[in-house]
Amino acid sequence: MSETVVAALYKFVTINELEPLRSSILSECKRQNIKGTLLLAHEGINGTIAGSRQGIDSLISFLTKDVHFDGLEIKESFTEENPFYRMKVKLKREIVTLGVDGTDPNCQVGAYVEPQDWNKLIADPEVLLIDTRNDYEVAIGSFEGAVDPQTTNFREFPEYVQARVDKNRHKKVAMFCTGGIRCEKASAYMLNQGFEQVYHLKGGILKYLEEIPEQDSMWRGECFVFDNRVAVNHQLEVGSYDMCHACRHPISEAEKSSDKYVEGVSCVYCFDQKSDEDRQRYAQRQHQIRLSRNENRPHIGLSKEDILQARLAKSRAAELANQKSVEGQKRKANQG
Repeated sequence: MSETVVAALYKFVTINELEPLRSSILSECKRQNIKGTLLLAHEGINGTIAGSRQGIDSLISFLTKDVHFDGLEIKESFTEENPFYRMKVKLKREIVTLGVDGTDPNCQVGAYVEPQDWNKLIADPEVLLIDTRNDYEVAIGSFEGAVDPQTTNFREFPEYVQARVDKNRHKKVAMFCTGGIRCEKASAYMLNQGFEQVYHLKGGILKYLEEIPEQDSMWRGECFVFDNRVAVNHQLEVGSYDMCHACRHPISEAEKSSDKYVEGVSCVYCFDQKSDEDRQRYAQRQHQIRLSRNENRPHIGLSKEDILQARLAKSRAAELANQKSVEGQKRKANQG
């Protein structure tokens, strides 16, 4: 089996005409048999895609022919199977949602720090190091000494800054996130709030793991990724975490031993937050997934046409099997 390339990419850049661009990118992705999700907004592009080496290279070449995407930020990792089921290109108000008008990295942004210089910066005792990711991401890995804002989504980050970070006391602020996009926007927000020395890790955690040897690393744990791999380790290989498909929270093998864990239905993080009706619905979905596995067919990602064709093929197969059975019974009767 050939290796699948997973490419996380983004760029903040002003784009005026979105729909024609969305259509052309989606067509090229389908032509190259690439799957994943890309977000387009007037402020830029963001997303993660996966496909063959040739397919990814062709798509990147296609994108960078457009002057908008010159200097596109790209991080790659590898896996045996495509971690996505389908390809989507969506139009959004923001490519990463902070929800604060006027926060535009195209206008101003914090100082980029290369992975090779990151350790020295965060070792400075005067630096406040902030993990801008969500609490469930931070729980499975972060940089040594980083502060966890305990946010459940990026829109809560401004509230955290207003309540816990003081521009008169915290003179140096360094931030990081998975691929660089959230902390780039967070740095623009903090500059708007009057912070003067704002830094962020260029390329994010994924670029750091790619370039910094593990023996020199200040990263601890695994890095959550937004696809079916759930997390990657320092070698950017599939990590040790699974995912609760009821609440999308990463879960360890130890957490799966809890009596609150039922595959596809509940886990220790969502058991008390979900209703009996929710769990019944999840259980039915999990039953359908098991049936799909037993029949060696995908449960998710098929178009309506694909589903119709699959049903027709299954019906034809059943008719053929029934016909053979009838013919067999006739032969036995004639022989008798």
